[in-house]
Amino acid sequence: MGDTLCTGGVFYGQRGIAALLDFCKDIREVAEPNALLLNYANPMAMMTWAANKYGGVKCVGLCHGVQHGHQQIADVIGLLIGKKVPKKEVDIICAGINHQTWYTQALYDGKDWTNRLLEGFRKHPEFSKTEKTRIDMLERFGYYSTESNGHLSEYLAWYRKRPDQIKDWIDVESSWINGETGGYLRICTEGRSWFETDFPNWMAEPAKKFDAAERSEEHGSYILEGLETGRVYRGHFNVVNGTTISNLPPDAIIEVPGYVDRNGINIPRVGDLPLGAAAVCNQSISVQRLSVEAAVHGRVDYLRQAVLLDPLSGAVCNPPEIWQLVDDMLIAEAAWLPQYKDAVVAAQKRQAEAAKNGTRIATQAGNRGAARLAVKTVAQMQANADAERARAGATDKAGDRVKVNR
Repeated sequence: MGDTLCTGGVFYGQRGIAALLDFCKDIREVAEPNALLLNYANPMAMMTWAANKYGGVKCVGLCHGVQHGHQQIADVIGLLIGKKVPKKEVDIICAGINHQTWYTQALYDGKDWTNRLLEGFRKHPEFSKTEKTRIDMLERFGYYSTESNGHLSEYLAWYRKRPDQIKDWIDVESSWINGETGGYLRICTEGRSWFETDFPNWMAEPAKKFDAAERSEEHGSYILEGLETGRVYRGHFNVVNGTTISNLPPDAIIEVPGYVDRNGINIPRVGDLPLGAAAVCNQSISVQRLSVEAAVHGRVDYLRQAVLLDPLSGAVCNPPEIWQLVDDMLIAEAAWLPQYKDAVVAAQKRQAEAAKNGTRIATQAGNRGAARLAVKTVAQMQANADAERARAGATDKAGDRVKVNR
């Protein structure tokens, strides 16, 4: 994915935080006092952390991962009892950090089904194939976790470190989001190519009419409605922890239940996460904190340490390899990293000298990864034009994931 953790997520944060702090400056200069910034951009925790600590604005991060897992849990309970269970009848508590939140309660019909979720996911004809990483974590830590299978496999040290075993834990036949190597990049590249080709057709169509019947599950509009009308909305939001989750650091950005009405966004206290779940989150929080400080201050030492401490990066690469990797990434992304202007020049000199004297570490030139699919051309996409148009215009780029019954 490269959008939350691992080396790709860390550098995504370096690029995004620089831009986000410019947005925050605009908000401070022209917006009403106490304006609220709703952030949908990944890496969610890093971006929201930077905006709150250094941007001088109140920022709440929003994601749809909890809603997706909530629906899966309702489907699994339905499978266990032999009838369809509406999601709204399953009352969940989900807490942790973005893309690593844990469903610590799943109440239905007066009972907590948390202890039967492993049985249900293993029996499910689709999820047993597409959610292997999440099911393994459920078995080993006792609680189901967000986000998708592909996301989660990238945030942990165990599932993608050996190329010959990666396909044991992912599924590339159902959707890119279930673990395809570079899947997010492929789908965005295809979407941009399709949009550029199809945009004139969009402009020739009648203007879209907004219909409440087509309202999505994205939190943003419900938050605005609650703040303006007083209608209470319950969701899961990314906020500064403080004392909400008592065994995670107070400066961390956590994702927890919250309520919105005319009085604002109110976050109830969660208390302790299960110890194992908290330990997994704390690994990621350390990487996030270093990444934020690196991005804001242009600190290459923090940037290197963030990548070194990242669970999967550290499982695959040794320290000299990570130092070289950071140099290579700084050089490749120099145009979007203004805070590292001097560091880029130093990295270029360092790597040129290493190549000259033969100390540069050999890389796997041409390695496409263990589970990468080819990017489709516009001509190939035109064979399924309606689906490509829908995906190009969708907020959830994995909303069209196919059912898997193999």
